[in-house]
Amino acid sequence: MHPILNDKRLVAFDLDGTLIDSVPDLAVAVQLTLGKLDLPLPTEERVRDWVGNGAPVLVERALTWALGHPPEENFQARALDTFMEYYAAAPNALTTLYPGVKQALEALHRAGFTFALITNKPEQFIKPILEHFGLLEWFSLWVGGDTLAEKKPSPLPLLYIAKACNVAPSECLMVGDSRHDIEAGKAAGFATLALPYGYNHGAPIELSQPDVVLSSLLALLEPETEQAYAQ
Repeated sequence: MHPILNDKRLVAFDLDGTLIDSVPDLAVAVQLTLGKLDLPLPTEERVRDWVGNGAPVLVERALTWALGHPPEENFQARALDTFMEYYAAAPNALTTLYPGVKQALEALHRAGFTFALITNKPEQFIKPILEHFGLLEWFSLWVGGDTLAEKKPSPLPLLYIAKACNVAPSECLMVGDSRHDIEAGKAAGFATLALPYGYNHGAPIELSQPDVVLSSLLALLEPETEQAYAQ
């Protein structure tokens, strides 16, 4: 195993941009929402830069772009309700696992690590997505963006997970794709591992100075195992 896992018992994963590429489904829900409001429609690539801070912020960014100014509170609330309806209707239609995710999780699970999921996605979507991709049995606990009073980049969700699993923060690793994951991990006293392929608003994840940057989750495994899975 990679040295970042030395003396670690719990691995906390972000979801969107780390385990799954959910932008295609999120983009469809955003486009349908703006279309219903007779507003301009963004491309999928534009939506990709808006993802990472939870559904309310995603909708706010989409409306601000479409209107040319920040939306009124009531208008944003109605748009958010519409977005949630569209997204809930098909959260897995176009979403995919990133390459190597399932193999890496399986190997880490066999090695005895406890898994938790810490995402800013609304909690209602977490279990259906994990079930869809056959990952549910591996996760002991999860926290969504609306589970607690604060979400990433606050360290609160990470500290909540560590306490619930009776694991010291120094024995935990936060794995994510954005500056919010790294900031939350550092503030909570977790080791931090970043993946460069996700959603970080167009900025290189290296700028957040995580402890380690790896090309994929497979790189957590021994080199010969990684190569075998890659083939």
